[in-house]
Amino acid sequence: MQNKFPILTSDRLRLRQFTDHDLDNVFKGLSHPEVIPYYGVSFKTKEATKEQMLWFANHEKNETGRWWAVCSKADNTFLGAGGLNDWNHEHKKAEIGFWLLPEFWGKGYMKEAMPLIVNHAFTEMDIHRIEGFVETENANCKRAMAKLNFQHEGTMRDCEMKNGGFVSVDIFAALRKK
Repeated sequence: MQNKFPILTSDRLRLRQFTDHDLDNVFKGLSHPEVIPYYGVSFKTKEATKEQMLWFANHEKNETGRWWAVCSKADNTFLGAGGLNDWNHEHKKAEIGFWLLPEFWGKGYMKEAMPLIVNHAFTEMDIHRIEGFVETENANCKRAMAKLNFQHEGTMRDCEMKNGGFVSVDIFAALRKK
């Protein structure tokens, strides 16, 4: 028997499974010039965005992670996405990621959503370590990681290629309290 996808809630937010109805909003986010510079995935068409929707759906089935649509609890407005990928069951760790549509930046939504995901990972998924890999130039995300009590563990200098040049990546991590 397959477990039902977990819905996570806070005072203002409802994190739920993605549906086909989210395609327009996922395309809006993952094609937006202010969202994609540091996100690593982008799409030029809605048709291409269907690949991401399949990834969201299959991620859970393959037990490689879990991603939620982040929505307003009051009116179900789609705000963005957050979740875990690269779930390594043997080592009990996963990588965290998130993005918001720009009109919802600076309102504290990620600061409210990410602890829900972190808590779920630690208590329901038996994850011990959650890692965040942030391009060194992404100051906003690094500040968000610090506010979420992720510890900066170091910088991998010139470790990835992007747009024909090298980029450095900072490593952040949170550990489950014993």
